[in-house]
Amino acid sequence: MELAAAAALGKFIGAGIAAFGTGVAAIGVGNVAANFLAGALRNPSAAGSQTATLFIGLAFAEALGIFSFLVALLLMFAV
Repeated sequence: MELAAAAALGKFIGAGIAAFGTGVAAIGVGNVAANFLAGALRNPSAAGSQTATLFIGLAFAEALGIFSFLVALLLMFAV
């Protein structure tokens, strides 16, 4: 009985640790946007050519957050 309770507790602790990835992804998205804005304000003529790079960086940072959220859900409900 104690082993099952410890396994359930470990499952939820692992899900909580995996959920930290969503917060870290939010920080990453903020850094990408802030650095783009700082560069665009320094050189406005080059900002138009870097917009695609901005969206690619935002997509990769957000994808990591979504993947960590999925891992947390899988740990909570599928394991």
